[in-house]
Order: sequence, then C-alpha cells, then structure tokens
Amino acid sequence: MFQQTKLPRWRGFNLMGMFMKSSCPGHFDEEDFQLISDWGFNFVRLPLSYLFWIQDGDEWKIDESKLEAVDQAVRWGETYGIHVNISFHRGPGYCVNDEHIERFNLWEDQEALDCFLHHWTLFAKRYRSQPLDKVSYNLLNEPFNVSPEAHGRVMRKTVQAIHAVDPGRTILLDGLGGGNYPMVDLGDLAKDNVGQSCRGYIPSGISHYRASWVDTASSFPYPTWPGGRDGAQVWTRERLDAHYRAWAAMAQAQGVGVHCGEGGSNRNCPHEIALRWLDDLLCILKSYNIG
Repeated sequence: MFQQTKLPRWRGFNLMGMFMKSSCPGHFDEEDFQLISDWGFNFVRLPLSYLFWIQDGDEWKIDESKLEAVDQAVRWGETYGIHVNISFHRGPGYCVNDEHIERFNLWEDQEALDCFLHHWTLFAKRYRSQPLDKVSYNLLNEPFNVSPEAHGRVMRKTVQAIHAVDPGRTILLDGLGGGNYPMVDLGDLAKDNVGQSCRGYIPSGISHYRASWVDTASSFPYPTWPGGRDGAQVWTRERLDAHYRAWAAMAQAQGVGVHCGEGGSNRNCPHEIALRWLDDLLCILKSYNIG
C-alpha cells in the first residue's frame, strides 16, 4: 500500500469569508473555528481573492489593513489548535471562476507573474513569524488549461520568492486539471517542503449534480453510486481508488506531501448517494494517509 508520510493527515474545512468579492463578507467568524475545534477537526483552508485587499482596482496597490481579517483567522487558528492554510483562490492573472476578468495572464505575461510574486512576498513577510507547523500556503487554486511547463515555471518562481523571505514554510501546489492530476515533474520540490493538493470531486456527476455554475441545464443524469458519471466515464470505488493511488505512489516515490484541499458534493445531490460516495472517498484517502 502506497502512503504519503510528509504531511500530517489534516482534516477540516474551507472557510469562505474572502472567497468571492461579490458575495462574501470579507471576514471570518470565530464561531466557525470554535465549532471546527469542538468537532475534533484540526485544519482550515482560507481560499482568498486578492480583490479584497487591492485599492481602486489596481493589482499593485495593496491596502494592508484589509488583511487584518486574515490576521484574525490566523490568531483564531492558534487559539483553537487549528492549522491555517492560506490559499489564493484568485491570484493576479488567474482564477478558475469568472467573477472578474483578469487584464493579464499569469501563465503568459511577465507583469502578471511579477504582480503575483509581489502579493505572495507580502504574505510571506506578514506571516513569517508564525510557527511552521501552524500556517501553510496554497499558492493558487485549481490551475486549469495550462501546460505543465508554464505552470511549473510560475510555481517554482513563487516558491523561491516565498522561501527567500520565510525558509521552510510548507507550501502546497494544486494538481493540474483543476487539482485532479499529480505533478511528478514538480516532485523535486519536496526537498523544499513543497507538497501537492488533490481534489475530492470525482465523479462530477455526484459532486456537482445540479450545481448552478456547471449544471445549469440539468445536464447531469440522476446520480448513482457506484456508477457515478464524469462525462462519459463511469466511476466505481475501484476506479476511484486507482485515481488516488497515483497520488500516493508519487508521494511515496518522491517524498512529496499530499493533501486533499477540497472535496464534497453539492447540496442538490441526493443525500443517500452523497453519503455512500463520501464514505468510499474518505476511506480511500485515509488508506493512503491523505488528509
């Protein structure tokens, strides 16, 4: 049995207070941290949009007072014994959602990359005094439609910029294809405490059933498990196990830490189906020591 052993088997929740500028409050709530701790969990991921802390729509102008909400979340993590993972859901030049049209392209434009490094360097300086086991970074949510070469160039430069300020800080890189595919070509970064983050959304016919942002025409068939669909592909527990075995095999072979950064089903998925699928998914992740 393959195992990832580099990262703790963190378990917890994404907190969405600064996820989308158009629909989120721009802060986090202490009650969430208290509940997560009371329930026995030890991890939160904060998917952030840089639109919350820039001024006048200028990607280069940062109002650091707007980051006090993140500071507070980090303090609550310490209070309640919860590891805080700071993630850019939207970084300068890229986001998987279309809430805002970026004026430049992180994968192609030098200015976008320079701006991305500008933001991450600021975060690295801001939190470098935090204990290494209490705060980590997730550089960019769900890279999609980008070549491994272009993605790797951006991620390597960003890791280098952060570690120049804050050596040893744990950094997670989302897998390609929206977080679904491990990046063996970046496995050498494991020596610099860089892990990889997968997703728990396969098959999409269960996880995203009737989700307004992808299934607006109710195009997904009524879900079943086993037998859930992802496009034309039919998924079973055995196929799901093979998918995560590839992550665990990379982890063991290259010493890469692996964590599942997101997972779950849309509320419209029939509850019994969602529970059967989640039971298999979580058991599989546990078997490979992936939190």
